[in-house]
Amino acid sequence: MRAIAHISDLHFGREDLAVAEALLADIDGLAPSLVAVSGDLTQRARRAQFAAARDYLARFSRPILVVPGNHDIPLYDVFRRFFRPLHRYRRYIAEDVMPFYKDEEIAVLGVNTARRNHYKDGRVSLEQIEDIREHFGTIPESVFKVIVTHHPFIPPPDDASPPLVGRGPEALKAAEAAGVDLLLAGHMHFGYSGDVRAHHPVIRRSILVAQAGTAISRRLRRETNGYNLIRIEPPHLSLEVRGWTGKRFEPRLVERYVKRDDVWHREA
Repeated sequence: MRAIAHISDLHFGREDLAVAEALLADIDGLAPSLVAVSGDLTQRARRAQFAAARDYLARFSRPILVVPGNHDIPLYDVFRRFFRPLHRYRRYIAEDVMPFYKDEEIAVLGVNTARRNHYKDGRVSLEQIEDIREHFGTIPESVFKVIVTHHPFIPPPDDASPPLVGRGPEALKAAEAAGVDLLLAGHMHFGYSGDVRAHHPVIRRSILVAQAGTAISRRLRRETNGYNLIRIEPPHLSLEVRGWTGKRFEPRLVERYVKRDDVWHREA
């Protein structure tokens, strides 16, 4: 069995320090196999914000995989935005914006969807689509495969028309061919889950999606701070949303899935 703590949208510069300390303690107490961070580490991609994010992430005792978000590209510094968009991210957080983690049971690939010419929206490049094929192509079917992005592949249940990640259908075809089981993303600041086939009829493989809310920032939408704890024990998977109560993080919602005949079914 493996567990992934999926956190997103930290927005250092607009963080709540009490929530940040509680999140660190909660995740370290649960001891997941991996902490996956799906972007927007900073509010405005400033040096001090990146330094704060770096120092915070370094305090996690578990392996960590991070991808940037659109807020990690400078907004008002036009020169830096277009000519050195991820320079500070690479300097303070990680040089690799396509990080990869693998052990005996899970393989997790981070895909950078932040783009200098898109203020909010994201995109997957043709090169990244090929990277998805290459990273997962030789991994056995017995290994559970996960992709982490900042921008979502499916819309929220109550809004069918928000912008989704650009070139998403092409990326999903590559994920389908590679046997990907789960997609993790953020950006929307509230959590939801689903099967990509409900929104992408061209995809035949059942691939689960788990969207995370904002972990520690004060930029709340619809719900309190929270994150996802995903426990993987094929053919079973549980998605636990852990929410901030004002004092600690506690389970807010638990969804359990089982894969039968290559299709994810939500259990009662």
